Amino acid sequence: MVSINFESPDQPDVISLIAELDAYQSALYPPESHHALDLTSVAAAQMLLVVARDAAGLAIACGAVVLQPKYGELKRMYVRPAHRGLHIATEILTVLEFAAKKSGCTLLKLETGPKQPEAIRFYASCGYRQCGPFGSYGNDPLSIFMQRNIAA
Repeated sequence: MVSINFESPDQPDVISLIAELDAYQSALYPPESHHALDLTSVAAAQMLLVVARDAAGLAIACGAVVLQPKYGELKRMYVRPAHRGLHIATEILTVLEFAAKKSGCTLLKLETGPKQPEAIRFYASCGYRQCGPFGSYGNDPLSIFMQRNIAA
């Protein structure tokens, strides 16, 4: 059984999970195309972070939305390899979209990369469509931008 709850990013096992994600992405992309976000640097009122835990309480997946004035940015979506294929990412995304919408957010955006085709297919299957760069992102051939209107 997997539980998904809103949690703080400064817990040791969550920090370890994010470090695992960073190591994975750093192996795929050069530093200038690795757009990691230190979740502990985001004000609590601006961030929605969920952590999935297995029956033993181990953090196995996470995802966050950073709320901006005109949209929310989906960040730090990650499922440990041993737990992929169990629809945990879909559950996390559903919880995050619902919470973002409840916070008044109507549009979610994200940045991913072409070396993560599984992520691109996942987001597309959840209704996300490609868009142009947003926020502080520039044009980068190693970035793919997607968005989804969650107002309806």
